[in-house]
This record gives sequence, C-alpha cells and structure tokens, in this order.
Amino acid sequence: MQDHFLEEVVTKHRNNVNRVLYMISWVVIALSGVSCAFMFSSMTRSIMYGQFHLPSLIFFLLSGGICAYTFFFHDRILTEYEYTFTNGALDFAEVYNNKKRKTLGSLNVRNVECFGKVNSEVFKRYVNMPGLKRMNWFLNREAELYFFYFTKDQDKKMIILEPSEEMVGYIRKYVPREACRE
Repeated sequence: MQDHFLEEVVTKHRNNVNRVLYMISWVVIALSGVSCAFMFSSMTRSIMYGQFHLPSLIFFLLSGGICAYTFFFHDRILTEYEYTFTNGALDFAEVYNNKKRKTLGSLNVRNVECFGKVNSEVFKRYVNMPGLKRMNWFLNREAELYFFYFTKDQDKKMIILEPSEEMVGYIRKYVPREACRE
C-alpha cells in the first residue's frame, strides 16, 4: 500500500502589511529600550541626590513594559500554519517568523463526524451548536476553508483550516463514509 504524506505551510496572502508592522516593532523596541535606559539613569541620579520623582518611575516602567512586551510578542506578527498529513493523521502547528514552532495538536481523520466546506449549509448547522469549541487555524478568510467536526472526551470540537486541493483529496480518502462530506 502506498503511503500518503503531504506537508503544507499556509502563509498570509497579503503579507506586506505584516512585514512593515514587523519592522515597525523593531523601531518600537529600540526607542522604548533607549527611553527606558535614559529614565533608569535619570532615576538613579535623582535618588543619589535624595530626590524621587514618581513620573520618572511611571515612565520608566511604561517604556520598559512596552519594550519587553513588543520584544517577546513581535514574532507573532509573521505567523504561519503548518499542516502535515500522514496516512490519515493530521498534525497542526503554528510557526512564528520561521523561528518558533508551537504544536497545536493532532487529528486522526477517521474519527471525524463531519468534514466539509465552511461555506456549506452543514457547517452553519454545526457551528451554531451550544458548547462547541472552535479552533481557527487559518490565515486567509478569502481562501477555500474546510472544517472538521468531532467529539473528544464528550467535548464538541471544530477545526477550521485552509488546505490545498491535494490535501483535501487525501483527507477524503480517509474520512469515514458515514461522516458527512462535501
């Protein structure tokens, strides 16, 4: 029997805005870091002379917080999703700026109750179910989106993703016949 393996990386179609925001985040990091360093220097000098200025402390904490927050989260501006299909098993990962990888989970497509397009009537019926946990693992709203509906440990779950037509073909080979498919 032939193995079915396919790996896809989903990127934002119009990524130029995100790239500009990424560059701006480096400018924010540099400016807030320099500002924080100057405020720290000013505060230590004023404390040495027996004076304390509350606005200096607030500005120091604010600029330091902006610098740290932007530094630790700016890679998320350039997010990609990675789908790996191997003989009926789908693995999902989120990749930040081609550096950091966060595993989102795995799904055996033989266990899904429904698979289909997001723009179908079946999707509308499932998405409005009470208690449904929905996971949006796609980047382009205008793309052809698909969904998986399944239950795991009595929890109703739905994964929405944007696979290629080749991957959809592989998925359809492994989805059970009784599961609704479109």
